[in-house]
Amino acid sequence: MTTEPPPTGAALGDPHRASSDDLVVDRLHVAFDGVTAVDDVSFSLRPGECVALVGESGSGKSVTARAVLGLTGGTVTAGALRLGDDDLLTLTERRWRRLRGPRIGLVLQDALVSLDPLRPVGREIDDALRLHTRLSPTARRARVLEVLTEVGMPDPEVRRGLRSGELSGGLRQRALIAAALALRPGVIVADEPTTALDAEVQRLVVDRLAALRDAGTAVLAISHDLGVVRRLADRVVVMRDGRVVEQGPTATVLDSPQADYTRMLLAALPGGAPRGRRLSAPVTPDGPDAGGAPASTTPVASDAPPPGGARGSSTPVASTTPPAGPVLVATGLRRVFAGRRGPDRVAVDDVSLSLRAGDTLGLVGASGSGKTTTARLLLGLDDPDAGTAELPGTPWAPARERARRPRRGELGAIYQDPASSFDPRFTVGRLLADALTSGRSTRLRPVATEVVALLARVGLAADAAARRPDTLSGGQRQRVAIARALAPRPRVIVCDEPVSALDVSVQAQVLDLLDELQRQDGLAYVFISHDLDVVEHMSARVAVMHEGRIVEQGRTADVFGAPQPAPPRALLAARPEPRPTGPARPGQMTRRAAHRRG
Repeated sequence: MTTEPPPTGAALGDPHRASSDDLVVDRLHVAFDGVTAVDDVSFSLRPGECVALVGESGSGKSVTARAVLGLTGGTVTAGALRLGDDDLLTLTERRWRRLRGPRIGLVLQDALVSLDPLRPVGREIDDALRLHTRLSPTARRARVLEVLTEVGMPDPEVRRGLRSGELSGGLRQRALIAAALALRPGVIVADEPTTALDAEVQRLVVDRLAALRDAGTAVLAISHDLGVVRRLADRVVVMRDGRVVEQGPTATVLDSPQADYTRMLLAALPGGAPRGRRLSAPVTPDGPDAGGAPASTTPVASDAPPPGGARGSSTPVASTTPPAGPVLVATGLRRVFAGRRGPDRVAVDDVSLSLRAGDTLGLVGASGSGKTTTARLLLGLDDPDAGTAELPGTPWAPARERARRPRRGELGAIYQDPASSFDPRFTVGRLLADALTSGRSTRLRPVATEVVALLARVGLAADAAARRPDTLSGGQRQRVAIARALAPRPRVIVCDEPVSALDVSVQAQVLDLLDELQRQDGLAYVFISHDLDVVEHMSARVAVMHEGRIVEQGRTADVFGAPQPAPPRALLAARPEPRPTGPARPGQMTRRAAHRRG
């Protein structure tokens, strides 16, 4: 049997070969078991160009991208689906394996799931080189270090030997991007490549993708971050319910949208919206509600917010009387982790903060700055090596778990990925029953009334109790996570990236819900997020962390308006601007047009 040799001329990015790889998508239709997910989608992508697909969860963005990669698992038909001279509709699996990697690279959103937890990240990148090139082990090792350096990985020699669980979220995402770029493919499909990255790392990733685009690589980007879209994309395709509702040049679509749906997405952005103002409203002009579920399914309940005021209203629904003193105080927290392949790492160093009822403290900083470790110390999930955390009248950390357990319910947590924190075997009702009984029971019947009441508080129908989380939309799962956090009636909730994985409209609905619950119950929030617009909208005060320390803390308007130390200034300078800023990259378009003509 004759074995085809692996590609060599394009294995590390032959610019002449890449320049011929125009991607043509014409009248694309994708269905799963007869249910349409993508219907009549058409666009083209040329070398040196970025096209962004935007829209809510379930709009068909990712399914469209996976059709380009032959990874849908559904029935795909089209008038044309072509990459260069290759008809993607007729490729065998063997041909697909030779095309993915050398000619089309994929950057996924969830690095923790996408990377093998048992292997060092350097092995992940080396696999693509080993399978698709004839490079020697020494040359492959050099290429691994080169691409890790290109994506801004600190200490690449050390980090290449670490597993994904030993890296921060931002570093994991950079490793995933490095794996996609290792072969320098002619087309990059980037599916939410900057989700949960801090502003500085996000800018680095976007700048790297922009540099590849300017050098002749075609980039198909899927993103709910319209600031990233404005910075990176030449053209925008807005999708809803599997169909295109609007497309055109980025500046035209984002500055002068024609479709009501596009205007709704832009109106849901938190940037510039004062604290307390509603961001969301029921969607009426362009179709069904904003539930985040595909049109072909019946959602458990709309992700539209529960009643409580129209957009722009700042009238509180109800309010509890805050206690005189703080509900949580941390003083001089310090946490050091022993180094496995190097010196000990100080993750948190002399962190002090306090929180009152009805108050929101935003916690921001670069990936690895110590935000999540601080959250774990505040929650009592880890004990500090020095310093203390106290609830009113009670030492909280360090403390024996037996002493903490009676007051565990006073602190709740909402995480970035609720699906990963749910037991996949449990229904929503069992998850909430477990939370209502502090883990003593998962039986729904004794607490059925309380479960229904919790679901109603977060805007979900009672029949959601019988569903498993994986059958819900992203926004609905996050509402279940909020309901679970509310179950023991906490005084403080730590929100660790609670909306980073949500599209802008569902994000707006969840933020409005958190704001309403705070007004009703006097909840105090520690709000951790890489999205500075979200933090600015939600937080009365903000603390900026850098290398484990709080380098600036104060009123949000003061810190964001006139930051003093260098780290906050750098963080704010990297913030993308989704609002109109004038013509988009005028000189850059000319350079790329010249590149294509050449």
